[in-house]
Amino acid sequence: MIGLKPEEAFEGCKTLLSIQPHPDDTDIGAGGLVARLSSQGCRVIYVTTTDGGGGTTDPSISWEELSRIRKGEQQAAAKILGVSELIWLEYRDSELRPSLELRNRLITLIRRYRPDVVLTVDPWLPYEAHPDHIATGLAASEAFFFSNLTNINREDLEKGLQPYTPKYIAYYWSKNPNLYIDISDLIDVKKRAMSAHKSQFTPEAIELLVKYDEMLGSRAGYRYAEAFKILNQLALHINVAAEML
Repeated sequence: MIGLKPEEAFEGCKTLLSIQPHPDDTDIGAGGLVARLSSQGCRVIYVTTTDGGGGTTDPSISWEELSRIRKGEQQAAAKILGVSELIWLEYRDSELRPSLELRNRLITLIRRYRPDVVLTVDPWLPYEAHPDHIATGLAASEAFFFSNLTNINREDLEKGLQPYTPKYIAYYWSKNPNLYIDISDLIDVKKRAMSAHKSQFTPEAIELLVKYDEMLGSRAGYRYAEAFKILNQLALHINVAAEML
């Protein structure tokens, strides 16, 4: 694939735009990567598409209260990982669907921040049942693909935002990763960031998440790793080989 070099995707990355469905998703799927990049001077922006208000089995916690709690937890985790900015799109948790509105809001953000890499969840993960994950990953992929076309979301031009295409889009929680990142030296930092999401994870759950990173590491010869599917714009349209890249 012309220009596709997964091993170079994060080298020299100056701006990373992470588009996540809920508070905590990027911290779980790519917290080690985020910590690594931020320590190297990369500007990391989190865009959270939903308000997180649905993520509880406790009937005593209202939607609004949980949303407020989860935003605070994400702020705490972001501080641990060195995230520069948090953006909230405020769609209702569990109810997100792919839409032109969502896609165009993300195109505007890509043109405003001009990231080297867009990071998001893989919407094509087999058996994924959560609509927020599917919608977020699809909208982020479409925004990445269309952000360099002047007649798409043309009102951005009136705001002084020029068309732009990031070099790569990176998916975590992907069935077919083509890049493993060694996070062995950052697993404790990632663990602290995940632990900040107290409303979502018990200590036992955190240990299971760490075990998952250990499993990924065993595939690549590391103690702990995170895995990503790295693609460029050419891979996202009528490319029958994209799954194998």
